[in-house]
Amino acid sequence: MKKMIPLSIPNFEGNERKYVDDALDQGWVSTGGAYITTLEKNLAEFVHTHNVAACQSGTSALHMSMVDCGVLPGDMVIVPTLTFIAAVNPVKYQFAVPVFMDCDDSLCLDPNKLRQFCEEECRKEDGKLIHKKTGKHVKVVVVVHVFGNMADMENIMDIAGEYHLQVIEDATEALGTRYTEGRYTGKYAGTIGDYGAYSFNGNKIITTGGGGAVTAKTSEIVDHLRYLSTQAKDDPHYYIHNEVGFNYRMTNLQAALGVAQMEELEDFIERKHKNYDLYKGLFEDFELGKILGFRKGTYSNQWFYSLVIDRTKVKGTMRDIITRLEENGVQTRAIWGLIHEQKPYSDSLAYKMEKAPYYSSCVLNFPSTTQLTEEAIVYSADAIKDVLGEFAE
Repeated sequence: MKKMIPLSIPNFEGNERKYVDDALDQGWVSTGGAYITTLEKNLAEFVHTHNVAACQSGTSALHMSMVDCGVLPGDMVIVPTLTFIAAVNPVKYQFAVPVFMDCDDSLCLDPNKLRQFCEEECRKEDGKLIHKKTGKHVKVVVVVHVFGNMADMENIMDIAGEYHLQVIEDATEALGTRYTEGRYTGKYAGTIGDYGAYSFNGNKIITTGGGGAVTAKTSEIVDHLRYLSTQAKDDPHYYIHNEVGFNYRMTNLQAALGVAQMEELEDFIERKHKNYDLYKGLFEDFELGKILGFRKGTYSNQWFYSLVIDRTKVKGTMRDIITRLEENGVQTRAIWGLIHEQKPYSDSLAYKMEKAPYYSSCVLNFPSTTQLTEEAIVYSADAIKDVLGEFAE
């Protein structure tokens, strides 16, 4: 198989061209138009929430959420270290202070460490959580549903309620993931906390080229987020602005693409499940690595597949492994470098890091795109086995 098997690429098998051409024909190409409204309505219906605002990216959704929940300069925001940096940068946009938290075996934020931090490093004071050492207000926790895997929201929401924390869900990789058991049965990722952010980047389960969406616990809050995304314009006829807003609104062209993608979303998720099950069988007895599963009691969109490499047996660097697989026509990637070790955050507080460094060193993402054929999946699995075997001791 000579052609490169891609990691995750967009799938345009539906009405994408038809709807984009229609938007062009109507002349509505910027931040106004019917496709934006339709996409917002369809998203809200899909995740069973009251209101959704379409915006420019998952990052802008996270940023506006922090603005709306009152993150101010000097406030502390608890964030995961094992994530893409876009989940953390909005903290800096607000001149706030990130506190980096470890992950559990799901790769999502560890609720046990979260509780320990709140209990041991902080105190409650006048309905606020105060960091003992610095006196700073710990205001928000950002929870990322990594690769479509639901974080332990039952425990996290309990802790947040007990310690006066607002919860921003980064569901940028988890559109369609939902609980099937427990007190949140039927609740979708992004609709459990105070705010929820989604991303429609080119590699996500649906795409608008670049784009995102945000929801919140009340429809009124979402309306305010939509208002902020359009430069906080208060008068439709005059340029009156009573708040500092942002140029974060999604365009109608992007939304046209998104409306078509939403029509295919359920089918995309079904394909993800079928492909994951095939991979799982192929790696079942593999001694050099194990496929990472998804949380029990949930229905995941299974956006990205991960192999946890046995580092006691495989000694090659991740760069060497990825390069070798690329030579064999299989695109893979390493999981992210830990954010608290990145230059912009190297002086930040990182609390009891144990599992995140381990997973950062051994997780390999492999082809997860919805267009995969059975032949491509078998070839990818065989190539991964062969290459890891080359680096095994």
